[in-house]
Amino acid sequence: MLPFRLVYHDEYDLNLGDHVFPSKKYKWLHDRLIRTRFATPEDFFSPQPASVEDLLLAHDTEWVVKLKSGVLSYQDILRLEIPYSRQMAQAFCLAAGGTILAAQLALQSGVGFNAGGGFHHAFPDHGEGFCALNDIAVGIRRVQRDGAIHRAMVVDCDVHHGNGTAAIFAGDFSVFTLSIHQFNNYPSEKPPSSLDIHLADGVGDSEYIHRLENGYHAALAMFKPDLVLYVAGADPYYEDQLGGLTMSFEGLMERDRLVIWEALHRGIPVAIVLAGGYAQSPEDTITIHANTAAVAKEVLEKTGWPG
Repeated sequence: MLPFRLVYHDEYDLNLGDHVFPSKKYKWLHDRLIRTRFATPEDFFSPQPASVEDLLLAHDTEWVVKLKSGVLSYQDILRLEIPYSRQMAQAFCLAAGGTILAAQLALQSGVGFNAGGGFHHAFPDHGEGFCALNDIAVGIRRVQRDGAIHRAMVVDCDVHHGNGTAAIFAGDFSVFTLSIHQFNNYPSEKPPSSLDIHLADGVGDSEYIHRLENGYHAALAMFKPDLVLYVAGADPYYEDQLGGLTMSFEGLMERDRLVIWEALHRGIPVAIVLAGGYAQSPEDTITIHANTAAVAKEVLEKTGWPG
């Protein structure tokens, strides 16, 4: 049995059809982890959809009502860049519930892994860039509201800037947002995070790890969070269709190891969400996500968990 729990639901699929975002990847990852005997069915916990009360911790009432009722404007759909369906809306609610559960599990065992989520482009009053609800913000707000933590740090390693997350937590000194991303990429407007690490086109393993290590070490020393929420995007990969960085499988694993190790050996639990991944071969995206789970297991077993 794994030393931590994985969170997954069969209805994570956003029902996008033929789309650059392969939202069937959640099931493919689940099946890969079981097929390779990395995990058993008992290692997976199934989340409940985030309640309206939970969603309102990070989102405006009007946007939640729109999404629940399906009364989205043409502009809303344009900004989302994905088709609306009831299945899509339910999947986002489940992803938010999954990140809440992953955060709760991390506080118990050191690591919680949501095999979904990471929708960092969602703002309080609208969705953008394939993201309708910001599960990252909902998860943090929920464990804060429950009194389980006071301070959280988001470490966003998706190739795209975490604009929605930065906007939601702007001016909130209980949450530190770190985003390392390709600067010359979506979104065009980047609200300031607590720490933004802008990368030039084509940056590969060595520079990426160096820049992330310096920024992350400084942030941890200054902020001292009770929880790290790690947005483990697969899209800094060199064959990603929506990215322009050149990281390898090995470099991405070293990134995962850095983020998880630096937190756990300080006694800080880590909740992991998947975020983007648009490799030319979807199998590569699944490999990157599966590697993140493998690194989490490796690091947790090496560090132990004093919590």
